[in-house]
Amino acid sequence: MSRGPSSLVLAVLLLGAGTALAQSVRTDHDPDADFRRYATFMWLKEPSTSSPLINQRITDAVVTGLTARGLRLVAADADLAIAVHTATEQAQTLHTFYTDIGGDWEWRGSSFGSATTSSTSYTVGTLVLDIFDASSRKAIWRGTGMKVLSEDPKKRSATIVGSVEKMLQDYPPSRDARRR
Repeated sequence: MSRGPSSLVLAVLLLGAGTALAQSVRTDHDPDADFRRYATFMWLKEPSTSSPLINQRITDAVVTGLTARGLRLVAADADLAIAVHTATEQAQTLHTFYTDIGGDWEWRGSSFGSATTSSTSYTVGTLVLDIFDASSRKAIWRGTGMKVLSEDPKKRSATIVGSVEKMLQDYPPSRDARRR
């Protein structure tokens, strides 16, 4: 029994769905920055979304992540200044399924069939965490996370926490990472 185009279409859709739902996190840093000398941080720009609850969740996740790495939040005169930027984008995926009756594998073969297209709309959220040396005002680290957002507030909260944790996983960068 051969596996026809429908098996291939299903496999591609399943792979695509897994990719769309995966969380993409990237980090970058200044290789010359001495991260060992930083002990305190302050907010330069707190999150500013349309939801105060989302803002608070992002703030809490960043503060928790940085304090877990030995940094202390202060109101002023900090070693580091933190800025958070957010964005959302509406996206759409089209899925087309073909049914084909007759014809052959050549281009000029005749066939009868139909195509059905469905669309899926979703929101992609982006969270950017920038860390600056407060005295020099120089950017020393950046984390960026992107993911399809759920309508469920608990899942959105878990996405925020997971994204910040994943960003800060290797913070501060090791000496070897700084030399690259």
